[in-house]
Amino acid sequence: MRLKQKVDYITSKLEKLYPNPEIPLNHENTFTFLVAVMLSAQSTDKKVNEITPKLFSKANTPEKMQKLDVLEIQNCIREIGLAPTKAKNIKRTSEILVERHDGKVPNTFDDLEELPGVGHKTASVIMSQAFGKPAFPVDTHIHRLAYRWKLSNGKNVDITEKDLKRKFDKDLWNKLHLQMIFYGREFCQARKKKCNCEICETVSGR
Repeated sequence: MRLKQKVDYITSKLEKLYPNPEIPLNHENTFTFLVAVMLSAQSTDKKVNEITPKLFSKANTPEKMQKLDVLEIQNCIREIGLAPTKAKNIKRTSEILVERHDGKVPNTFDDLEELPGVGHKTASVIMSQAFGKPAFPVDTHIHRLAYRWKLSNGKNVDITEKDLKRKFDKDLWNKLHLQMIFYGREFCQARKKKCNCEICETVSGR
């Protein structure tokens, strides 16, 4: 299967399965979305959604969050991995948002990636899903699918992101990011060493 055929098939299949993919992290505003994405690192969206209501009931703005003690934040998120570090990052990020950005989440990669606990992937999620700016965040699901579908060599997520951006139209990136995540969770799971899902079967030529 030639590259264009493969890309067209994948986008068509995902569009049929997930025509209107919703953001899987529950949030109230851009700030709570940022916090939820920060918490999702090395965790699951399901677990994040279980613990954030307690945290957001106490503080759903940077102004409120910066007033909480780190231990209070940590107590709210203690069931999630790396809770002590994440609590410190959430508090400091809240302080920076108030001090430098008038309490608003910035909408540039440079400003986002300067925030504690916000790496390129988190910044990409915020840029794409909160601000509608073209970005292609690569998580473990997308990294796995790109390798299985022979869209990237699987060496690292940075290479995968560049490869996917080259192969898919920019106006598809934001939606495709969510569609690939949902497909990976539902049909093309990591536990399968050799996947026989419909897309894997079709694009691999088996």
